[in-house]
Amino acid sequence: MKIPDFKLEEFWKKYEFTSPYLLCCSDAETWTLQELLAMADEDSKQLWHSLTLGYTESPGHPILRQEIARLYVSIKADEILTLAGAEEGIYCTMRVLIEPGDHVIVIDPCYQSLATLPKSFGGEITAIQLKPENQWRLDLAEVKKAFRSNTKLLVLNYPHNPSGAVLDKKTLDELIQLARKSGAYIFCDEVYRFLEIDENQRMPSIADVYEKGISLNVMTKSFGLAGLRIGWLAARDTNFLKAAGSYKLYTSICNSAPSEILAIMALKAKDKILKRNRDIILNNLKILDACIERNRKHLSWIRPQSGTMAVLQLLLPISVEAFAEELVRTEGILIMPGSVFDLPGNFFRIGFGKRNMAGILERFESYLQRSPYI
Repeated sequence: MKIPDFKLEEFWKKYEFTSPYLLCCSDAETWTLQELLAMADEDSKQLWHSLTLGYTESPGHPILRQEIARLYVSIKADEILTLAGAEEGIYCTMRVLIEPGDHVIVIDPCYQSLATLPKSFGGEITAIQLKPENQWRLDLAEVKKAFRSNTKLLVLNYPHNPSGAVLDKKTLDELIQLARKSGAYIFCDEVYRFLEIDENQRMPSIADVYEKGISLNVMTKSFGLAGLRIGWLAARDTNFLKAAGSYKLYTSICNSAPSEILAIMALKAKDKILKRNRDIILNNLKILDACIERNRKHLSWIRPQSGTMAVLQLLLPISVEAFAEELVRTEGILIMPGSVFDLPGNFFRIGFGKRNMAGILERFESYLQRSPYI
């Protein structure tokens, strides 16, 4: 089995800790340990102070699984498998489900492993491209055409990374009907759920509405707690969860004990955490709106509907890769070229989930306006 280089993670490995001004982060504003401990209820504090640093239960701490289940409508604690971040959830899912010859439909662009892992395990991939000229909307007719008798899995990524697009309820219902007709699973990467710009556009979790739906989430993105490395799968198919849990024994085996308790604290304080993160995002979007309006000759975008990221198009006579390289070299400002997502055209990703975005954006705009290509 040969796995291709992970373009996005290689990009971060090269730049993340050497570039002073990160303008393409995918996670919400993080929290300090002190802030998180201050939000903890008494029961969680007791768990923290009495914590022993031994092995943990492989499926996850029972209280952690209970708190995660509260994020869903019909999912119970024993229908949750916790993991060491979202990537382990993707890996275990694809390793368990995909056999040589299985057909997999993937919505693209996406987080790379959603497509490369099923292919590496012998799956045949059909990619459905989201296009800026269609406002990043999913073409349901293309998905319908892609389904085959041997379609094993439909891979969704909503709220979408990197465009910030969301699905509407009618489209989601029709996707479920298509999958149910062929007996396919639907795996949905939902790591930006709860950060919809208009909360009325929030779709139900796929695990809640489809008997073969598998939902992936993590403390990293919407909650702003990447350092905990706590992710999870939610599914009503307990045979799948059992198999994924058995495969976890070949990867992380179990979670970090301190991370589990800190995640419990955060989930119990989820309303406060998500409100602060949404407030930052909504404020930053206003700043971005004004910036793009001032630079309409140089930048364009389709305003995101959710999440912490947007895709912008550079309207200068220079490749976005060359522009980004010069920007980070001379100004220390990091943007992410769309080629990292195999996105054709002069597109790049920026993040707007951080408090420091306004200051970095001001530096970016100053550089843009000094460009010799204007």
